Amino acid sequence: MSGRTHARVCPERTCVGCRERAAKSDLLRIVVIEGECVPDDRGTLPGRGAYVHPALVCFDLAVRRRAFPRAFRAQGPLDTAAARRYVEQAAP
Repeated sequence: MSGRTHARVCPERTCVGCRERAAKSDLLRIVVIEGECVPDDRGTLPGRGAYVHPALVCFDLAVRRRAFPRAFRAQGPLDTAAARRYVEQAAP
């Protein structure tokens, strides 16, 4: 045996809400477009992204901790209504 593993490595990201690491595919990417946090479920929108679990608990924690403005390096508060609606619909 060569000592190499054949397991595929999946990219990991940190949830800005609960600060836990998870597979990139398990998290929802959020981007800022004109001062508004927009969900990027396909991961193709340009710009800096912040990742959060698609659960209201993590999303509310991120909003309360002001994690989105910090992650996007933005001045002032951001509108998170569109992202919240998406998370509410996606949550079981």
